[in-house]
Amino acid sequence: MGRALIVIGLALVVLGVLLTLGEKLPIKLGRLPGDIVWQGKHGSFYFPIVTCLLLSAALTLVMWIVRRLR
Repeated sequence: MGRALIVIGLALVVLGVLLTLGEKLPIKLGRLPGDIVWQGKHGSFYFPIVTCLLLSAALTLVMWIVRRLR
């Protein structure tokens, strides 16, 4: 249980640093190539599909590491 909390804590620290320095990074989450943006006359539709895929892969990797440590 302790190792899992350490890994989750480290992941939160990394996420916090990414969010804090997000404007200075060359890759901006939520504005990646492949994200769907449609702007109409009376509104817009935005679906960050590539961002969702990257976050899913990152969370899968974190969960795999947590399971390996147990």
